[in-house]
Amino acid sequence: MPKDMRSWIGQLEAAGELIRIVKPVHPHTQMGALLYQSREKGLLFENLYGFPGWRSLGMAPANLRHAALAFDTTIEKLIPTAAERTLKRRPVELVSTGPVKDVILTGDQVDLTKLPAHVAGSEETPYIASGLMVARDPDSGIRNVAFHRLQIKGPRKTGALIVPRHTRQILNKYEARNRPMPVSIFIGHHPLYYMAAASTGAFEMDELELAGGLIGESAKVVKSETNDLEVPFDAEIVLEGRVLPNVREDEGPFSEFHDYYVAGMGKNPVIEIDCITMRHDAIFKAIQNGSEVEGCVFHKVPFGVAVYNHIKNIGGYVNLHNVLVLPGLFGIVVQMTPRFYGEAKQVLMGVLSSPILHPKVAIAVDEDVNIFNYWEVLWAINTRCNPQDDIVVIPGTRIHPMDPTGFEPVPPGGPYWHRIGGKVIIDATKPPLCAGEQAGKPFQRLKPMGWESVRLEDFLP
Repeated sequence: MPKDMRSWIGQLEAAGELIRIVKPVHPHTQMGALLYQSREKGLLFENLYGFPGWRSLGMAPANLRHAALAFDTTIEKLIPTAAERTLKRRPVELVSTGPVKDVILTGDQVDLTKLPAHVAGSEETPYIASGLMVARDPDSGIRNVAFHRLQIKGPRKTGALIVPRHTRQILNKYEARNRPMPVSIFIGHHPLYYMAAASTGAFEMDELELAGGLIGESAKVVKSETNDLEVPFDAEIVLEGRVLPNVREDEGPFSEFHDYYVAGMGKNPVIEIDCITMRHDAIFKAIQNGSEVEGCVFHKVPFGVAVYNHIKNIGGYVNLHNVLVLPGLFGIVVQMTPRFYGEAKQVLMGVLSSPILHPKVAIAVDEDVNIFNYWEVLWAINTRCNPQDDIVVIPGTRIHPMDPTGFEPVPPGGPYWHRIGGKVIIDATKPPLCAGEQAGKPFQRLKPMGWESVRLEDFLP
C-alpha cells in the first residue's frame, strides 16, 4: 500500500494515536491552542469554522513515539533505524498524473486565503508551515526539497524565510541573473517525506530520493503545471509559483521551533503563486511550532540521524548506542561506551561540528543512562561530571541564526544571515574501559533487590 498522508492517518487511528475533532474549530482563533496542548495524540479537525468542506490534520507526529510508528520501530531503535535507511536512496518514478491533479486552479481562481492555514501564535497572521518547497539549481539541475514557512499576504502572494542553506544557494544564482526562481510547494504527505526534507546532507542530495529510501518505495512524482519541477503525485495540495528576484518585504512575526519570536523576521523574499493543484477532498496539513510540538518532531529524527552518522566513525570507531535531540533543538545527548581517556570529548566535538547547525550543547552519557528519561541525563551530569575537567566552553562560533542568546552581525533576508556565540561540551561519562574495572566501580548504579525478576505490573490488580 502506498504511504501518503491518508495511509498515515489510518496507521495513527489503528494505533489509538488519533483524535477526531468533530466540534467546529476556527483555524485563526482556536486551532493553535488545541494543537499546542496535544503532545500525545494527533488531531484530525473535521469541521473548520469559516472553511466549509475542509479538514485539517495536525500534531501527527506529536512526539517521538509517533515518529517511531512512522518508521515501524520503537523509540529506542528510532535513530539507528532511520540512520540505516538514510543510506538507501531510491530514484523517483515519474508518472503522468495522480490525485494531486484532481483540481487545478489558475489565474483568478488562485486564492491562498481560502486555505484553512491556522494561526500558530498570538502575535501572528496565518502561515503555511507545512509546505515543502521544491527548487532546482539552474546550472546543475540538482533538485532540492526543504521546509520554508510561508506567510499568507494575499490571494497569490506569500512571504518566505529562506535560511542560508541549499535553497538559498539556488536562489542566489537566480537573483544574480535577476530571474525569478520557480518553486513548487507540496502540502500534506507521509511524515517521512517531511523528515527527508528536514535532513541536512550534501548539496547533491535529492530529498525525494531520500524519502523513497526512508519509506522503502520510490516516490512517484508528476510534473507541475506551470514549471518543470516534479512533486509527489499523491500529495494533498501543491502551490506553484516564483520567488521574485531581489524583492524583499517585511515578513513575520512567526513562532519558531524554540518557543520564541527570535525567528528571522524582517525583510525576506516574496513568492507569487500562479497555480494550485490538489485532491478533490484535500486535507490541509497544519504544523504547530513551539518547543516539543510537531515542527520539532519532524526535525529531531533527521538531526539525530545526521549526528549519529557523523560521529559513529570518529577515530575509526565509536561504541555508539544512541543519540537524542533535546528540547529547543540546540542540545544533543550521546549515549556511548567510552574506551579511551578523552574519547567522549572527541566525539562531542564532532557533535558540535556536524552537518547540523543547531547543536551548541553536547552531552555524553554511558550506556546505563536512559537518555529518553531526562532526569537520568541530569543525574549523570550531576554525579559523573567534574566541571573543572569535564565541561569545555568554546567561544565565538557560528551558531543557529535563530538562537536568541547569540549576536547577529548580519540580519535576515540575504545570503549571510547568521549569529555567533558559544558552544559547550559536557562529559558525563564514567571512567573509560581502558581505566579498568576498579576505576568504574564507584560509578556503578544501584539496583534494588529483585530488580531482574520482580515486576510491578505482576502485582497490580
